Amino acid sequence: MPQYSWFKNCSARLNLSYTAARRQAAGVLVLYLAAGMASASAQTASSVPTVETIVARMARARAENRASFRPYTVTRDYKLFGKDESNSKSEVIADVAFVPPDSKKYAIQKTNGSRLGKMIVRRILASEVEITRDYTSTDLSPENYGFRFLHEEDVNGQRCYVLEMLPRRKDKHLLRGDVWVDANTYLIRRFEGRPARNPSWWVRDVHVALAYGDVGGMWLQTASKSTAQARILGPYTVISRDVNYQISEPLAAGSSDQKGFLTRMSRGYLRHHEIQRASK
Repeated sequence: MPQYSWFKNCSARLNLSYTAARRQAAGVLVLYLAAGMASASAQTASSVPTVETIVARMARARAENRASFRPYTVTRDYKLFGKDESNSKSEVIADVAFVPPDSKKYAIQKTNGSRLGKMIVRRILASEVEITRDYTSTDLSPENYGFRFLHEEDVNGQRCYVLEMLPRRKDKHLLRGDVWVDANTYLIRRFEGRPARNPSWWVRDVHVALAYGDVGGMWLQTASKSTAQARILGPYTVISRDVNYQISEPLAAGSSDQKGFLTRMSRGYLRHHEIQRASK
């Protein structure tokens, strides 16, 4: 019996040692896996450029894009909606003509429905002309915005860096919101936000969303959606899309002076080709 008792005690001690060893091994395995996951996470994070690098590459891409601008005229379709976005109250067709680097003019070609649509579209286009005339004051640059990296996201199958935009001053033409920057080209694919300063006493809760795309080798805004609360009329939404482009190419070398360029346009010394935008 004493031998049996001794054997039993030894077995118990062996079991305790085995159990402790298993627990220790399990703990080491957990730490190893955690370290591996942390390493993989750090590697993924390190593949994303710093926000300073993204902003610098974005500025370079935008400068190269501006250098590729040619004169063009775009036909735009605007639709005005009230509370019900399935039924438009007004439709406005406008032509917008651009001559690099900073000349833009517009003309309303057709209006159906409420006259309010025409009035709102005129204000939108007048603001666009003003921004084009002094684009450096509203450009997505460190002089106008602070930037903060948020996350990565796919837009139409393209990987993008999403940055938060922080306006450096209260300006109705600067937006507080987010910008989607293509991770390959560093061109802007989407842009959403609210004005840093309310544009008018008559409206509030303004929200703007802009979409961009390639048009004949130029990266341009091709669609927009604006929502707001009008103090008298209530909520409204304006949706625009580009339906046709006429892009002009100078045939002969001449003065780079803008006045001379506009004169050549009026006299027809330009070759035009059209680009139709697909309906969405």
